[in-house]
Amino acid sequence: MDENTLLTRSDGPVTRPRLVGDLERLGLAAGDVVMFHTEMSALGYVAGGPQTVIGALGDVVGESGTLMVTCGWNDAPPYEFATWPKEWQDELRAHHPAYDPLLSEADHANGRLPEALRRWPGAVRSRHPDASFAALGAAARDLMADHPWDGPHGPDSPLARLVAAGGRVLLLGAPLDSLTLLHHAEALADAPGKRYVSYEQPILVGGERVWRRFHDIDSADGAFDYSPVVPEGVWPFEVIARDMLAAGIGVEGLVGAGRSYLFEAEEVVRFGVEWMERKLGGGA
Repeated sequence: MDENTLLTRSDGPVTRPRLVGDLERLGLAAGDVVMFHTEMSALGYVAGGPQTVIGALGDVVGESGTLMVTCGWNDAPPYEFATWPKEWQDELRAHHPAYDPLLSEADHANGRLPEALRRWPGAVRSRHPDASFAALGAAARDLMADHPWDGPHGPDSPLARLVAAGGRVLLLGAPLDSLTLLHHAEALADAPGKRYVSYEQPILVGGERVWRRFHDIDSADGAFDYSPVVPEGVWPFEVIARDMLAAGIGVEGLVGAGRSYLFEAEEVVRFGVEWMERKLGGGA
């Protein structure tokens, strides 16, 4: 689509009916289980904001479909608090509120939509404090149930269940580097030098606040050292996603004024695992 078309499509407010039409043209359909990432500013002026976006997505997938977002926890204790002076640590351990799926805000770095969806009537949020997801719709409870405490991006995670459900991933004006599902590929890939993190966070167990240690791939800095195969300053997921598109995986189009992408979850993970193992020297 050329620049003049993009400018024409960006004129005027982005309304719920317009979003519905654009999403359907992109290929989203009734009954879809879709994890979405949104950059609101890229869509243009959305009349009604997140409420309009979630409403339009719900209109398209219908009652038999499901919407899913990545949340995290905005006010989680910092990973490095264990390096603080002991008296600071003691104070934090004594008084930091536990993660509460109903009350704890989604990470603001993920934009406005995850917080809006996790507060939506009927939404279900997973129990993991650092890697929580939320879902709304027919498959929400199945996707979110018993999120593994350790390896929360790996087998039996909400991401794994998205794949098993024949789910899809929608980048709604969001950049290619926001393709969170590739963390599941990192968790599965058999490549050398996989990086892990351990950290402590408070959770509720039987109504009591308990500090628990968690173990996961390093999803913040990357589970692997991609520097030999990815240009400096570029998040590797962008490179993998562009290679996917070049291989004919995923579709691209405009939603509102925002360049958007729709992928099949199973194809993303399969391509991601193969890419990581080939580029980084792993695999059987």
